Amino acid sequence: MTSAPERHMIRLDRKPQLFSMRVAALIFQNEHLLVQRGVKDDYWALPGGRAEIGESSEQTIVREIGEELDRACSVERLLWSAENFFAYDVYSAHELGFYYLVSLDHPLPFHDNDIVHRVVDGIEVEFRWLPARISALIENDLRPRFIAERIEALPSRHEHLIVREGRAGAAENPKETV
Repeated sequence: MTSAPERHMIRLDRKPQLFSMRVAALIFQNEHLLVQRGVKDDYWALPGGRAEIGESSEQTIVREIGEELDRACSVERLLWSAENFFAYDVYSAHELGFYYLVSLDHPLPFHDNDIVHRVVDGIEVEFRWLPARISALIENDLRPRFIAERIEALPSRHEHLIVREGRAGAAENPKETV
C-alpha cells in the first residue's frame, strides 16, 4: 500500500525575508464580504491560505474553503494575481497572491456585526461579514489594502498587480499591469 505524498506549503522563510504563495476567496452575501483573522490579529484578510507544491491556485482555494469553512464551493473566476511586498512582524515579505471570486454551495450564517464561524487551523481563526464598501474595509484594516480599494468595481477580466504596502497596510504606489 502506498501512502499519500507528504504535503509542503509554498513558503520560504529566510529571516528577515519571507516568500509565500497565498490563494484567497472573495465571497459575498447580502452586500457583505467574508473576512477572517487570527484571534490575536488586529487586521482582517480574505479566507484562503498557502498553496501546496503540485497544487494549482484553483485547487488551493477549493481545498482551503473545505478545510476552513467546511463547505464545498464554486470558483467563478480569477480577479487578480498580485505580487505583494510588505512588512510582517520581523519580515520583509514577498507574497504571490491569487484572488478568486467564489460562491459557497451552502452559505455560512449571516450576521452583519458578529463572528459567524470559528476554526482552529494551526491557530484559532474567526470569520465575519464586513460591508463590501471601501470605507468599511479600510476602517476594519482589510489586508492587502488593494482589495478594499477595488471592492466596489471588480474587474471583468483578470488583472495582475504589483503592490508595495507599508507597515500600517497603506498602499505605497500600487502598480497595475495587465
